[in-house]
Amino acid sequence: MGKLKKSRNRNTYNYNVNKKKLKIKLKKKDNPHIECDQIRKAWDDQKTTKQNLADMGLLVGKKGILPIKTKKAKEEQQSMDSNVPSKPYVIKALEEEASQRGSKKLTCSRDMIEYVQHMVREHNENYKAMARDEKNYYQDTPKQIKRKVELYKRCYPKEYDAFIASLQTQKST
Repeated sequence: MGKLKKSRNRNTYNYNVNKKKLKIKLKKKDNPHIECDQIRKAWDDQKTTKQNLADMGLLVGKKGILPIKTKKAKEEQQSMDSNVPSKPYVIKALEEEASQRGSKKLTCSRDMIEYVQHMVREHNENYKAMARDEKNYYQDTPKQIKRKVELYKRCYPKEYDAFIASLQTQKST
């Protein structure tokens, strides 16, 4: 005689799951962290994502960008045109942030600078000889060494010029 269906499928407590962590994980999933400061400040937890983004004048996804040729879409478009975002300051702040140009900071490690200076000091612009050098521990190819030298030139142009000038003065004396 078999067991009853209810007793077989009964839920049992799982002692291997930390309920506190599970609750925190579910909370994070429900309310994800918004990286953008402007959107986070204007966000209303009582509204849906679509309503929040519509208030800010933003679109949810790519779906709303391209027009769809239907009567229903035309009616929605007319209603959307009449809806002016209630939080236009969000768009202005995002545009302002996007228009600011970020400065690119290229840096080279101290080891790489010493490596490049040694190679240039010993071999000048002869990259094949640099590839055969004893200090080429990583067995860089001539092209890889050339890229490293060019990176050093881009990162520290004044320092490179001073280094080359000091090499030329040493050769002349």
